[in-house]
Amino acid sequence: MSELTKKPKNNEVMSEEDYSDLLDKYQFNAQELSPGKLLKGKIIRVTPSHVLVDVGSKSEGIIPLEDFSDPKEAEGLKPGDDIEAILEKSNMKEGYLVLSRRRAMAQKALNNLETAYMRNNWIIGKVRQKIRNGYTVDVGIDTFLPDSHADVRPIRDPGKLVGNRFKFKVIKFDRKSENAVLSRKLLLQDEREQRKKQVFSQLTIDKHVKGIVKSLTNFGAFVDIGGVEGLLHISDISWGKINHPSELLHSGQEIEVKILNFNEKDERISLGYKQLTPNPWEGIETKYTAGEKVTGKVVSLTDFGAFIELEKGVEGLVHISDLTWSRKPTHPKKVLSIGEEVMVSIIDIDPKAKRISLGLKQVTPHPLEVFQQKYSPGSHVHGTITSITDFGAFMEVEKGIEGLIHISDISWEKIKHPSIKLQVGSEVEAVILNIDVGRQKLSLGIKQLEGDIWEDFFKRQRMGDLVNVKIVRIANFGVFVEIMPGIEGVVFLSELDERKIEDPNEHFSLGDERLAKIIRMNQAEKKISLSFRQAQIETQKMEYQKYMQNQDGGMTLGDLMKDELKNIEIPQKKSVKSVSPSETEITPDKKIEREAETEKKAKGKTTDDKKTEIKDEEKTEAETEAKPEKKLKAKTKAKTKAKTEKKTEKKTKTEKKTEETPPAKPKPQTTKKKEETQASSKEGTKGQESKVVQKGETPNKEKKDDKS
Repeated sequence: MSELTKKPKNNEVMSEEDYSDLLDKYQFNAQELSPGKLLKGKIIRVTPSHVLVDVGSKSEGIIPLEDFSDPKEAEGLKPGDDIEAILEKSNMKEGYLVLSRRRAMAQKALNNLETAYMRNNWIIGKVRQKIRNGYTVDVGIDTFLPDSHADVRPIRDPGKLVGNRFKFKVIKFDRKSENAVLSRKLLLQDEREQRKKQVFSQLTIDKHVKGIVKSLTNFGAFVDIGGVEGLLHISDISWGKINHPSELLHSGQEIEVKILNFNEKDERISLGYKQLTPNPWEGIETKYTAGEKVTGKVVSLTDFGAFIELEKGVEGLVHISDLTWSRKPTHPKKVLSIGEEVMVSIIDIDPKAKRISLGLKQVTPHPLEVFQQKYSPGSHVHGTITSITDFGAFMEVEKGIEGLIHISDISWEKIKHPSIKLQVGSEVEAVILNIDVGRQKLSLGIKQLEGDIWEDFFKRQRMGDLVNVKIVRIANFGVFVEIMPGIEGVVFLSELDERKIEDPNEHFSLGDERLAKIIRMNQAEKKISLSFRQAQIETQKMEYQKYMQNQDGGMTLGDLMKDELKNIEIPQKKSVKSVSPSETEITPDKKIEREAETEKKAKGKTTDDKKTEIKDEEKTEAETEAKPEKKLKAKTKAKTKAKTEKKTEKKTKTEKKTEETPPAKPKPQTTKKKEETQASSKEGTKGQESKVVQKGETPNKEKKDDKS
């Protein structure tokens, strides 16, 4: 082109041969400049709207500035720079060529994409913008980068990629449609594999390496050591307690770490940061001892306590229960504040678990110790009911001092719940039952203000007493009865009735009132055993004795039998021979014989009753064998009963003899019944005498019979 535009000198005359050569060159260049051809040239001038380019033709080429996709590229253009462009068309009238920088870059990009795709090589591109499900990447033409191939890990901030140039691999390419899909992830993985092999080949346990903190999580930090990331766990960041790695580290920070362990197959590297400094827990038991008071700084407050730093890397826990002496849980924030210097007492040290238990309240004396100096068991105190539970009520006697009133110490009566007698906030008076400073317990009682009803009961009552009771509870082994308000006893199955009872619910009901006999008493354990069965026997005996005492002095069992026999009518047998009235009457001897037989039968029944009573007494003695005192009392009682029964028998025999022996002087009968009895006996004697005479018996023989 330069040759074609070269001007001849004034004194030089162009020959015909030179002219023909120039004409041939021109014709050849005209054939070379066809539309779509890639041309290379140099920038001549940059105007506000165009770039003039010398492409070796007689006409200059122009490229519009808007044809440059990158504004920075257009700003950096200057005369003399080489540039490539595609010939769009030639405007011979105007005398210039229209060139396209965009088409030249696209054609070049397609060539590069095809080469990279075929050779599994990488290509450089610029992320232009974020679109749906991916990004637009400019590699000379717009290509697509999916989100899943943007990085090895999910990208939280997509804006970090936009505007940056990266290397990509071509995973799909179509030249006709000029479409291509790129992947940055595959390239990173390949690079990572190469770096990983290089890094793992140099790693050794306990080796110190430098790295950069890439990211922070709740459980630790990821540190990049030469292109491979290792995990620095939160427990390996500091010897002390930290809530989050951000307290000591931040992203982008360069730190030195120690290789604790690694596994090339699993691609895991464990790092340590605190291991670069000496372990302060070594020999901790020699530095501190249980019971020692030390000063520390509050470094953390939680719902369950406060952490106190005793020295760098050594922290102890003050549990919420060891903050104050109050029974009510107090949040640590109400007692302590972060950074505060406090004195605490060492409760326990566990070097293996690296734990130190501290106490804040142990530094001051327990309020019960001061309270014990002012009060003693038996003292009366006033206080306020603070809370009520199923097993009792808590009463505040002084600020910070609460005592328990057990449900059994609220009233002598049985109550189902303390709220029946007490209310929260009510002022009450109580008696101090016990002060246990070691166990930090104060026992109070309200019913003790009335005195001990059990002591009064054991003073008044004795074994063998009959008492009226009310059934309050029924169990499988018997029934519980209330003897008086606040005092209960038990009646076991064997003592419920003479009959065998297996299920008390079938025979007894709550609220039934019965008479019971006290058979056992234990004052130390406040236990009383009673018997319905023995109470029935005692009642029968008492009724019999009462009946005997109400009878007149001359009346016996024989007298009663005579009255009954007198009222009996003997049926008359049909006979041809008439019988005189005197023969049908009963003689006094026969009456006496019948009375004797009746008394024997009565004695036999009495003997059976005695045997039954003796068996009951033997059973009572067997039950009281375990307690010698009760056994002695039972035996003494049995002997007393036996003596009483013997005296009663002797008295009965004496009365019978008195009845059989006729009195020297007849006693006047005060009642009509006695007169009739004497008259009937006289008539019977007369009839007997007449009968003996009829049979031919002598009077002497009759006397012998009377004697017998």
